[in-house]
Amino acid sequence: MGKIAIVTDSNSGITQAQAKEMGIRVLPMPFYINGELYFEDITLTQEEFYKRLAEDADISTSQPSPASVMELWDELLEEYDEIIHVPMSSGLSSSCETAMMLSKDYDGKVHVIDNQRISVTQRQSVLDAMELAEKGFSAQEIEDVLMREKLEASIYITVDTLKYLKKGGRVTAAGAALGAVLNIKPVLQIQGEKLDAFAKVRGMKAAKKTMIQAIRKDITERFSGKKVHLAAAYTCSDTEATGWKKELEEKFPGYEIHMDRLSLSVSCHIGPGAIAVTCSKVIEQGGSSNGR
Repeated sequence: MGKIAIVTDSNSGITQAQAKEMGIRVLPMPFYINGELYFEDITLTQEEFYKRLAEDADISTSQPSPASVMELWDELLEEYDEIIHVPMSSGLSSSCETAMMLSKDYDGKVHVIDNQRISVTQRQSVLDAMELAEKGFSAQEIEDVLMREKLEASIYITVDTLKYLKKGGRVTAAGAALGAVLNIKPVLQIQGEKLDAFAKVRGMKAAKKTMIQAIRKDITERFSGKKVHLAAAYTCSDTEATGWKKELEEKFPGYEIHMDRLSLSVSCHIGPGAIAVTCSKVIEQGGSSNGR
């Protein structure tokens, strides 16, 4: 059985330090701030990013350069036989499409997984890939499992301010102004390719209740009879995030809830003060061609 390397990007929420401990590689996502290039978790910290965001700096997302992607793959293929590459959802960035195009020159040795994940659900795909590789699954078998399970996840997010959704064109200026006056908190959903509206409520308390109800419905109806992973993410303060995690643990006893800061690619579109909760089905590994 060939050795398999696991690659993802910083949208997974996995830091460079964590990647080293896990034995995987993480491509840092590039950002332009007032025209200057930065790399997430390399030359740009979360704290610096939010500071610049609060200053209304001109921030734009980019994607890893083809050269940086191929350089990493070439390095890994000196030690490994194949690569599983899990980028952020193709519906949210063109980096996945670029990686898929580049992989065509690698004679089937690089498997790019377009499984529509971001943040903690993308991280879960990486963990799933690692577990399957440890169990001896081939790279093709891992790709098949991850692609089969790709839509079996939901993310629900609420924002503290409509300012950044307005900047991105997702909310009109009039809608943002009215929302601020009425304390409107939109609940957004990522289920598959795109970030979509899910509900509009008044106040953060109602937004949290809406997200908890949505996750409970996923558990009891959509994934009825199946095991699921629950996780949470945030762009709010660590204190608020701890409170949100505690609230989720009380509402869903028996679940171990992993929590991460939201990746900067999502954060620049929703701003500080946001919280999210996610649900993803535990993969059903089944057998492999090797008889497992």
